[in-house]
Amino acid sequence: MELIEQLVLSDYTYIRNDVSELTTGMPMYHSILTGIAMGDGKTHTAFRRANVAKDVGEKAIEELCGTGIIRLQPSRKIFTSWSEDEKVSDKLYFSSPFMRFWFAFISPLFKGIKKGDYKEIRERFANRKSEFINLTFEQLSHEFLTLSFKDDPIVEMGSYWDNSVEIDIYAKTKSGKIIAGTCKYTNAKIKKSELTKLQENCQKANIEPDIFVIFSKRGFSSELKTLKGENLKLFTVKNFKKLVE
Repeated sequence: MELIEQLVLSDYTYIRNDVSELTTGMPMYHSILTGIAMGDGKTHTAFRRANVAKDVGEKAIEELCGTGIIRLQPSRKIFTSWSEDEKVSDKLYFSSPFMRFWFAFISPLFKGIKKGDYKEIRERFANRKSEFINLTFEQLSHEFLTLSFKDDPIVEMGSYWDNSVEIDIYAKTKSGKIIAGTCKYTNAKIKKSELTKLQENCQKANIEPDIFVIFSKRGFSSELKTLKGENLKLFTVKNFKKLVE
């Protein structure tokens, strides 16, 4: 929070002007972007949070994607798990982590920030920091896995979702192996129940992984660690040193 005050809030006016040049400063665009930043990224969730109609929201998304601020990504359709007429909402991702931060914590609280009153942003950041960082943790996990599978390179990496299931990591290797995983940015050690839940979600989506992976901020229970092997790989934030190297 000290760095946020020093590097962002103290230069709020200048940064806001730069951001407004990209977004045209339209309040509706900012509402949608805030809905994306603090929601699950799905288009219908962003429209609901911004209180805009679907057709209006879709037009705004098209224009915002054109600016390069956000990008639209459809789910990886598993044909055996979806009915022909099933419609699954696309997801929206910010191209820049800073822009996601801005619309999550700065833009919605601009009135107090303009006056130099940082109480509200301090509270919002403290209460929602872990929730916000979880997506970054997931994206870093994708990057780490892509670097790790050198003998059998990953050719497809992302996440999977449909109308009933979400899986943080869904990847394919060059040889055709399927990788499915989950990412947990919490202060608790991850238990075997998370593996069971991941396996159940894969079954619901008709995904048959060759390898399960779990990323944890704080590590794993002894019971889960005993299951680690070729078909189950466990990683913590310490493994991310490889990204820096």
